[in-house]
Amino acid sequence: MTLAPGTIRPPRRLDDVPGWFPVLDQVLFEWFLDRQESTGTRGDLLEVGVYMGKSAICLGRHGREGEKFTVCDLFEGDALDDANQAESTKSYASLTQRTFEENYLAFHETLPRVLKGPSSIVPAEVAPDSCRFVHIDASHLYEHVRDDIGAARDALLPGGIVVLDDFRSEHTPGVSVAVWEAVLSRGLRPICLSTQKLYGTWEDPGPVQDELLAMVRGREDCNLSIQQAAGHRIVRLKSKKGMQAPPFPPSRFAHRSEEVAPRPAAAEAPLRRRGTARARRIAADVLPPILTRAIRNGLSRS
Repeated sequence: MTLAPGTIRPPRRLDDVPGWFPVLDQVLFEWFLDRQESTGTRGDLLEVGVYMGKSAICLGRHGREGEKFTVCDLFEGDALDDANQAESTKSYASLTQRTFEENYLAFHETLPRVLKGPSSIVPAEVAPDSCRFVHIDASHLYEHVRDDIGAARDALLPGGIVVLDDFRSEHTPGVSVAVWEAVLSRGLRPICLSTQKLYGTWEDPGPVQDELLAMVRGREDCNLSIQQAAGHRIVRLKSKKGMQAPPFPPSRFAHRSEEVAPRPAAAEAPLRRRGTARARRIAADVLPPILTRAIRNGLSRS
């Protein structure tokens, strides 16, 4: 694998991949996906907004024969409007398709289906009623998130799970408005809230909520609270200090010696100066004065 510009070494484990995928959400992704597989639920996987690939790498582990995994991101492409372009330039300037693909291939043999472009292309590329799990983590602008939620609803099979990122972050009010609007007037039913994501469905959330509550109550590393709001049972989860991520296979680079980036030229000069000073001190300590002066003069000219 050829390293992308700016990369020091390939990821050896999932935590080496840059991105915002907290341990609690890793636990929840694994639980929801494992539950689907144990109940025989089949369908495709979809992620809209991949950043460097951390959550996509996790999702890719759960694709089964006959199922498709599709990801969509602008990467280094142009957005459809000025507001989205400004957001992409400010927050994701370092994201390229090559970086994502290299990170993903460190853990998997083949890439998912990659759609390069705005999330508005998803409805034309992903068949209705085809997905069992959809993760939305793309634009933070209200209009885009609203449309992404609509696309997720169309793409999901009955009983499918949608995960909406940044539903409560202070810097993403557009996401909050779009998500709670979907809950209040577009039929979205919350299953649970983590610190960062809302997990929901357009079906009855009761059965999956009950199973989730049983799982959480059997753990000692997760805080749980239940509230009622606008006719919805709101299950809130928060990790305790020390919560461990689910086991995840290391990358193909896990056993290689560490690849170190070439030392910048600017860093070499201080090393030379330190080496020169050390040579002068040694000369003064152990050599006759006439040789010491000769060495010092030679070092000064080098």
